Amino acid sequence: MTGPEQFDEPWQAQLFALTVAMSEAGHFTWTQWADAFGATLKAHGAARPLDGSADYYAAWLETLEALLDLNGLAAREDAEATRTAWEQAYLTTPHGQPVRLPG
Repeated sequence: MTGPEQFDEPWQAQLFALTVAMSEAGHFTWTQWADAFGATLKAHGAARPLDGSADYYAAWLETLEALLDLNGLAAREDAEATRTAWEQAYLTTPHGQPVRLPG
């Protein structure tokens, strides 16, 4: 990442925008977000130095999922089941075809 306003991958920008939208919609305050994210970064950084990009946004996603679970908006188990379903779908979709979840 070359600056705080730039993202290495589209999903990072989408994750950032989703977090801001969830906060603006009143699902959590920005202070709650910052405290939770800081704790996640501290926990991740204790294991090894963070690279400031992929692992930074992995920590961001982990924090958002935790807040959504804590506030009763999306259970961790549901998020994990959806992630697993998407992974299975893209691994079994022929190249060039749209990825679709079953159901």
